Parts: sequence; C-alpha cells; structure tokens
Amino acid sequence: MVRLSSKRSLAEKTAFDAVFVVIIGSMLARAINGSEAFFPTLGTGLVLVLLHRFFGIAAYYSHTFGILVKGKPVVLVQDGRLQQKNMLWEHISRHDLEEDMRLNAKTEDLSKVQVAQLERSGDISFIKANGVQRQAT
Repeated sequence: MVRLSSKRSLAEKTAFDAVFVVIIGSMLARAINGSEAFFPTLGTGLVLVLLHRFFGIAAYYSHTFGILVKGKPVVLVQDGRLQQKNMLWEHISRHDLEEDMRLNAKTEDLSKVQVAQLERSGDISFIKANGVQRQAT
C-alpha cells in the first residue's frame, strides 16, 4: 500500500493528506491488533489508497477539483499591509504571522514583506519587497 500511495500522502502536504493518513493508520491498527478481520481491512485500506491516488490525479488535471480537495492559497499580507479579513477567516493571528516572519522571512518588519500567503499545505510563504520603496499616490 505504501508503494501504491504517493510520496505526497506520507508527507502530509495538505489537510486532505493528513486526514487520509490518520484514517489509514486507525483502520490498519484494527487489523493489526485483531479487533477487525485482517484481509478485509487490508482490502479496504487498498481501496482508500487507490481512491486517494485517483483524487491526486484528478486534482492534477482539474484545477477546480484541486481547489475542492486541497484548498487554495490565501493572501495574508499585500504590500506590507495585513489582510485582516483573510487572517480572521483562516484563524491566523498577527502573532502567528510575526512568528513565521521571524523564522522564515528573517525579518520583523512587516513593511519589508511584499506578499505573505497561507499556502495549501498550511505553511506561510513570504516574498520580500525588493528594497525599492514605492510611495503611495
């Protein structure tokens, strides 16, 4: 089953992948500890792995399906300004954002961040401003 599933599912890149790993682990644990029949449980696990693989292929070919299964990135900072509605909707506090800024962008200055985006994986990515300050007109 591990060979049939993609490496992404084990890396838990999306919430969908994380839920999949928990379900498979819980289900296979029942087969191992004897509380469920061994081979039917393995068969069900195989079906889930193949279904997960199919969803991944479908998401590759269909952007809309990919958004449905994996979500979409959300902008948290645009040109040094917090996008409060998006942060509230995604339950990201300013303190969470500042922590990730220090760890990943190596800055504490929000004005140095051109874009901060909550990625589909749950990580926050940062693109720093290029150093040329734009004046507001």
